[in-house]
Formats: sequence, structure tokens, C-alpha cells
Amino acid sequence: MTYRRCGKSGILLPAISLGLWHNFGSVDDFTMATDMIKYAFDNGVTHFDLANNYGPVPGSAETNFGKILKENFRGYRDEMIISSKAGHEMWAGPYGGNSSRKNLMASIEQSLRRTGLEYFDIFYSHRYDGVTPVEETIQTLIDIVKQGKALYIGISKYPPLQARIAYEMMVKAGVPCLISQYRYSMFDRAVEAESLPLAAEYGSGFIAFSPLAQGLLTDKYLNGIPEGSRAARPSTFLQRSQVTPEKVEAARQLNEIARHRGQTLAEMALAWVLRDERMTSVIVGASSVNQLADNLQALNQLEFTAEELNGIERILCKV
Repeated sequence: MTYRRCGKSGILLPAISLGLWHNFGSVDDFTMATDMIKYAFDNGVTHFDLANNYGPVPGSAETNFGKILKENFRGYRDEMIISSKAGHEMWAGPYGGNSSRKNLMASIEQSLRRTGLEYFDIFYSHRYDGVTPVEETIQTLIDIVKQGKALYIGISKYPPLQARIAYEMMVKAGVPCLISQYRYSMFDRAVEAESLPLAAEYGSGFIAFSPLAQGLLTDKYLNGIPEGSRAARPSTFLQRSQVTPEKVEAARQLNEIARHRGQTLAEMALAWVLRDERMTSVIVGASSVNQLADNLQALNQLEFTAEELNGIERILCKV
């Protein structure tokens, strides 16, 4: 495993982290979830990314993770970086899904109970909700650290204006933002314009989620939408309409570059996200140990030639 320093902190994170957004909830195979977490840890993945609403049902990914820790990782807590988040809809009523102090304080207490942890290594504001003043949210995160419920804090998906306010507040309080989490992939490069350089300016690490564009940057969709795939099912995350002819064609062309590199498309897509030295880690999801193992193979070839990068840019500029 390759480890990278997280911004200007003393923390090292694995270049590939395991996310529990899908496949670790109460509707999923608990044995498979256990096997994936054990395989990840045995192969140097020390960072596990949760949120209070991950499931389904919401909260069940944290509950299952807590059970897996208790049954398999006694004595290894100090070898792990465990993160969670709050801010999206979690429970019914006016206080169950925003970035208010009320919500964040209740959420971290619930998350600690579900996981059985005494503290989180990283606790994020999962989003800027468009209503709660940034100052209220960030002061709450700062207080969470001072109360010992988290060692570090981070932000996720914040627009640049609100992110700058957050970074400034944290620095002034002596609790700088450890890490910033945003969607980033070959097919979604919006963060390159402002969010990535802004995080670097304030010494924050940067971690990407959805680096495979929900599967579009794998060999799964090279010939359209296969039966039983995520895009073929009703989903709020990958719609059939997102699997456009332009993206399918781009994926085919990218796959040819990957093949010449001796990689799968997924491996190259992960390596491409990690090409930037400001990128601390990428979060991968997995539905099986084999899929996780395949993703970790990306670390065997992280370097790109100028010709390869130029070829990738020519393909991506058409998407």
C-alpha cells in the first residue's frame, strides 16, 4: 500500500480508502461485508469511510461496521482511521437532516453508539445545506474536536465560497480542516477549477469519492447497459440517462489506453485521479473481495507518460 500525507497534517492515509456507502447495510450480506473489510485491512487499507445515513437502512452501515470491529479487530483500533459524517436526511422531523448544531451534535452521539467507538478519527460536515450559517456548522465541528468526540474534522461537497469561510474559521480556532471530500473522476472534473486548489491553499488534504463514476469507468458499460447493472435498476445514484453514447464511446477509447498500460479501465481511472500530488486518497466501494482486490491493483501502475495524459485529455474534452 502507498500512503500519502494528508495536507499539512501529520496523518498518512492509504492512497485507496474503503467506502461503506453501498453494500454494507442491513439489506446486504454481512459475511461478505466482513470479508471485504478484513481483506482491505490485511492489504494496507487503514481508512474506512462512513456516514450516519449509509445503509440501507440509514444507520445500518455504521451498526454493521461496529459489529465487524468488535468481532474481528480487537486491539487494532489504533491502526485504523475511521471517519463518519452528518448533514443529509437521517431521521424524520425538522432536526434530522441539516447542518445545524442540533443535528450534528445528535448525529455524532448516535454514530458513536452505533459503531461502539469512543471517538471518530475524522468527522465531516456532509454538506452545506444552503440554510444553516456556515459559522454555526463549523463552530460545532470545532467543539466536537474539543470535546474529544473526533480527532480531526473535514468538509464534504462545500461550494468554494462556503469552503473558504470554513477553512478560515478552522484555522483561526486552531483546529484546521484535515481533509476535504468531493466527487471527482475522469467524467466529473468540476473540483479542478476551485475546490482542489482552495483546499491546497489552506493545507487541507483532499479525498475523492465516486472515482469510477458509479461504474461508468469500468468495463461494465463498454457495450451499453447490461441487464442487472446499477444503471438498469431504479436508482437515485446512476440513472440510465447518464449512460450516454458519448460516455460509452469515451470509456471504450480510454479502455484502449488502459489496455496498452497493462491495466483495466477501472485501475487506470483510479490511477488518473491519484496523478495529482494534492490528492491524498480515493474512496472505492466494493461488492466483493475480488472487486476490491482488482481496485487495489491500480497502485501497481500510478505513473503516466505525457503521451498517455495527452491522449486521455483528447478523449475527455469530447465528453
